[in-house]
Amino acid sequence: MGEAARLARAVFLPLGTTETDDRPMIFSMQLLFEAVVFGILLGCFYAAVSIGLSLAFGLLDVPHVAHPAVLVLGAYCTYLLGSYGWDPIIAGLALMPLFFLFGVAMYRFYYETFEKRGTDAGVRGLAFFFGIAFIIEVGLILAFGVDQRLVEADYIGKSFTFGEMRVPLRMLLAFGIALALAAALTLYLSKTFTGRAIKAVAQDEGALRLMGADPVRIKQWAFGIATGVTALAGALLIIIGPVEPMTDRIYIGRTFCVVVLAGLGSMTGTLAAGLILGISESIVLMHFGASWAPAVAFGLLLVVLGIRPQGLFGR
Repeated sequence: MGEAARLARAVFLPLGTTETDDRPMIFSMQLLFEAVVFGILLGCFYAAVSIGLSLAFGLLDVPHVAHPAVLVLGAYCTYLLGSYGWDPIIAGLALMPLFFLFGVAMYRFYYETFEKRGTDAGVRGLAFFFGIAFIIEVGLILAFGVDQRLVEADYIGKSFTFGEMRVPLRMLLAFGIALALAAALTLYLSKTFTGRAIKAVAQDEGALRLMGADPVRIKQWAFGIATGVTALAGALLIIIGPVEPMTDRIYIGRTFCVVVLAGLGSMTGTLAAGLILGISESIVLMHFGASWAPAVAFGLLLVVLGIRPQGLFGR
């Protein structure tokens, strides 16, 4: 489970012990409470890194399997700006306009090459976005190598202590940013004409044209927003822990699980689904160890697809 598992292990250990101590973890209500608390923080982080995919795949029906790779690209761009003294969060915010333009260009190429032709657009689109993910991953390896990269900030490495429980400050930061992103996008999609058009574009393009809106431009704008938000999520990713070019493979299952579990296109549902996944992983980690935690996302995905394919919150 990587850095999240290491953080969880640190949370569950009593003060005065180290991660190398070989002490059995005895179940108790205190440990369960700590697992739930950490799961909430971890779940908000999962929601933050999935919210761009919820917009691109959930509302636009674009098979954006390159989302985790773009997420890692945002983390590396944050690392580059951090080497010049930029705070990671400020760097993530500064990268959002550039990633917005990147998303607009990426969708335009996808539309002109695949979606405009109609036939087999979904299958060919998958190949296109897998290609984008591969290009990003190889480009990062050529530019930075395979070594892990991290950033420095005053709030990284610090934690709050509540009794015998330690809560990393960087997880609280992810919690706050996830709430802010979900609230901002929910308001934008429900209170503005463009936002309502984004919600309608995948359902009835003909009706949207009658309202005077160009569906292609709406999708292009929305995909740009989804990619721009991913830049800030990438900053969170490298704040939580070190990244490497292949980190995207760790998150592809989790991000799609959150989006499908939420119900395609639901921003508040994405937040709730992230919490469900985070708490479930945290409890499994406490009982069965870190090796079982990655299976939680795929297990939840299979259960939801079998019982409620539209997701917990619908579309």
